[in-house]
Formats: sequence, C-alpha cells, structure tokens
Amino acid sequence: MICIVAAAVGTLAALQRVRSAETQSRKAFLERLGALDQIRAQIYLSGTYVRDFLLSPDPASAKAEVAHLATLRQETRSALDAYGRELDPEEREPFRALCNEIDAYWKVLDATVGWSARERDRLRSSFFYNELVPRRTAMLQIADRIASVNERGLTRSEEQAAASADGLRRSLLLTFAITLSGGLILALLTIGFTLRLERELDLRRADLQELSTLLLRAQENERRALARELHDEVGQSLSAILMETENAECADRPADIHGHLDSIKVLAEKTVNQVRDLALLLRPSMLDDLGLVPALNWHARETSKRTGLNVVVSADDLIDSLPEEHRTCIYRLVQEAVNNAVHHASARTVEVTARKERQQVNVTVRDDGAGFDTRFTRGLGLLGMEERVRRLGGRLKISSEPGRGTLVHAALPLAELDQRNGHDANSYLVG
Repeated sequence: MICIVAAAVGTLAALQRVRSAETQSRKAFLERLGALDQIRAQIYLSGTYVRDFLLSPDPASAKAEVAHLATLRQETRSALDAYGRELDPEEREPFRALCNEIDAYWKVLDATVGWSARERDRLRSSFFYNELVPRRTAMLQIADRIASVNERGLTRSEEQAAASADGLRRSLLLTFAITLSGGLILALLTIGFTLRLERELDLRRADLQELSTLLLRAQENERRALARELHDEVGQSLSAILMETENAECADRPADIHGHLDSIKVLAEKTVNQVRDLALLLRPSMLDDLGLVPALNWHARETSKRTGLNVVVSADDLIDSLPEEHRTCIYRLVQEAVNNAVHHASARTVEVTARKERQQVNVTVRDDGAGFDTRFTRGLGLLGMEERVRRLGGRLKISSEPGRGTLVHAALPLAELDQRNGHDANSYLVG
C-alpha cells in the first residue's frame, strides 16, 4: 500500500511538472512568435510610412508621416527588448544581426526624413528600390531565421516533454513491477507462514492427543495401583482385623482376648500408616500445612530412605510465599524429575535447587545418571512437566546426553504473577 500510494503521488507530481513545462514552453513560443510577427508588421508598416512620406505633396502630411515613424520606431524597440529578455543560445547571433539591421535601417530613415521636397522628388525612386526594399527584405529574412530557431526550440521542448513522459511511463512500469513483486513475495510469505502455523497446529494437536492418551493411561495405571494397594495392603489388613475381632469374640480366657486385641491394635496401626503413605504419595499434606520447602525436604528424605539415592535440596525460603498453583507446579516438577532419576537414569546423586531471582523463580534438578537423547524421548512425565510450566507462562528446558546426566530447568515469571495478583485484588475490592 505504501508503494502504491508513493507511486500515485510521484506520478501525479511528475505529470504536473510535465504539463507545466509543456504549457510554459508553448506560452513562451507563442509570445516570442507574436513579438516576431509584431516586428515584421512594424517593418512593413515603416516602409509604408516612408513611401507616404516620400510621396506626400505638402509639408503637413510629411510631418505626420514622420511622427508615425517615430512612434513605430519606439514600438519596434519595445518589441525587440521584450523578445531579447529570454533567448536561446542559437537565437543570440541572428537576433543580434536583426538588431544591427534594424538600427542601420532606422539610421537610414533618420537621414531620409530630413530631405526637402525637392530631394524627395529627386531621390525617392532610387532610395525606395536600392535602400528600403533590400534592407526590409534582409530584416525579414533574419526574422524568419529567428522564427525557425524559435520553432526548433519548441520542438526541443516537445521532445523533452516526450522524454519526460517516457521516463514517467518507465517509472510507472517499474513501480508496478516492484509493487507486483512485493505483493507476490508477501503472498508467498503469508502462505508459508500459514502453512507453518498449520504444521505447528497439527503437531500441537498430535501432542495434545498423545498427552490426552497418556493421561488416560496414567489415570488408569494410577487407579490400578491404588486399587492394588488398597486390596493387597489395606484390604488384607482390614480382613485380618475382622478375623482377629471374631477370634476375640470367641475367646473365653481374658489372656486370649488381650492377645487378639494387641494383634488388632498392631494391624490398625499398620493400616493407618499404609493409608497415610498413600495419601502422602498423592499429595503431601505438609505442602499445604508447612510450605513448599519442607515438602521438598520430606520428599528428598523419603526418596533417599526408600531407594538409597542421595537427594540434596537447596531451596530459598522466599518461594513459600508463592501461590498454591506455583508451589504445586514446582513440587510436581521436582517429584517427576527425581522419580525419573530413580527409575530411568540409575543416578547416584540428584541436586535440587529452587531460587527466587528478580522477576522469576528458577528451579533446576540435576542428576548424574545415564542421560538420554531429548530428540527421541518424550514420555508422559516430560509432557506433564512442560504442560504445567507452560500453563503458568514459564519456560522448561531439558538438557541431556547419553552418559552425561540430565538437567531440568524451569523458569516461572513473576511479572505475570504480580499482574494476576493485582487483578485479583482489584476484583476483590470492586466486589
């Protein structure tokens, strides 16, 4: 659009310049041509006045013709001055010659008007044919030369206008070609960008479908594991409690009853511990009661106690002031990364770091395990971590190579968090 508007403005300006130059050139030509015609007419008229002067029978009429010649001489000089203001280089020499001829002509006429009646009768015939007619013819020939030069100047001006029109035409063609090329390039870029967006959308859709499938599968696996734990552990413990209760009811001696009650107590304590462990695996209560840092330390201790993996946690106490969704995201990210290090990396040491720096929270989990190729490995845990971090406006980067361990780094911005908190506070105040 900018090219089109610029081309239109440039074209109108150039067209106006061409028209203005052509109009000025034609106007100047007509003015100069009119001046030459006036000079020619005055030369012819001067010959008529001289003839009438030479043929006048009385002094009064001769004196009137002399006055007419003086007026005509002044008008001729004014016409020459007007024509000589703007001369082309080719006109200067013939115009100078014309001026010289006219000056000589008027000098001859000055001498003629001083003749007496007898001199006029005696010299008028020879003067008319030997002086007046040849000089008048020479002046008219020079005027014709100037007119032809003036016409050539007009021709040159028209050629320049035609050249300007050709240049304008070429400029329009070039502008059209540039605009068309720019439009085609823009169309191709738009098509390419649209196709890339469609491919990214297809990839995202495929990832979402894969994630949905994996989530459903994970839910089923988690439910199966919970059902197995409840059936194998809690269910058997409760069945044993029922059996001990029935045995206690059938016992007669107080010692047997106390023995069954002790067994019931032990089984009940075991069941309580099993239910508590299941609840902590689903979501540790200390994450809500004590904060994120104690929950991370508890998870590290439990993992080290259960697997022998050395888990080192270095966390800033300031992260406990984050909202619940941020604390949950960090805890689940660390939990998934540590579990991957336990089950897939065969690591010996895992370092967990959580720091609040400037306008973001940085969380890193580094292990010294086997590592993997990030280009070909995308499990449910990695997709889940990426989705949690992206939902909060953060960035997740996983760096790993076979044999060199794995580094998981998440950066959660706090600017969006501050803006969101401010919006919630304003909503609360308005409410």
